[in-house]
Amino acid sequence: MTSLLKPVAGLITSLAVLVGCASPKLSAYEGTTPPADIEAYFTGPISAWGVVQDWKGHVVARFDVKMVGTWEGDTGTLDETFTYYDGVQQKRVWTITKHPDGTYTGTAGDIVGEATGAQTGTAINWAYQMDLEVDGKTWRLTFDDWMWQMNDGVMINRSYMKKFGLTVAELTLFMKKDTPAASPEGEPDEDA
Repeated sequence: MTSLLKPVAGLITSLAVLVGCASPKLSAYEGTTPPADIEAYFTGPISAWGVVQDWKGHVVARFDVKMVGTWEGDTGTLDETFTYYDGVQQKRVWTITKHPDGTYTGTAGDIVGEATGAQTGTAINWAYQMDLEVDGKTWRLTFDDWMWQMNDGVMINRSYMKKFGLTVAELTLFMKKDTPAASPEGEPDEDA
């Protein structure tokens, strides 16, 4: 991923010309449908396709993701494998904890501290920091990560990567829950 974020490094050095964008409040989605459900959606296999855009809107990376989520009680694991179109692969394994107040925290190897998350109506919002190495330098970026539940097992994810409160790059991801392949008799194939 280092080579994919080189344009971001150049952007960070030019932050004085950027204008930050305000983030919506999660409460704005109260009562919207279909309702998002972190545990239900992130259980089982999910396929995803995404792009990273620099601050000018140029696509600097394209990638596919295969995810598998499992839950045991209030603890979930989300195993993600990213395959970038330039051949680079990246792996991230999240451990997600649901708290009694309905909020979530998450950890992963490349996340600084804990991610915090919540869901309301159709929306999910995560906030976290990640250290990204670009050209031998490490940049700590803050992620404002939004997901919206759609019909037919689809979820759309927009992640705003920020430095000094200003958006320096954006990620757009389309996720779709995988359905089991059907056998010739029309029953799900257990080997699929």
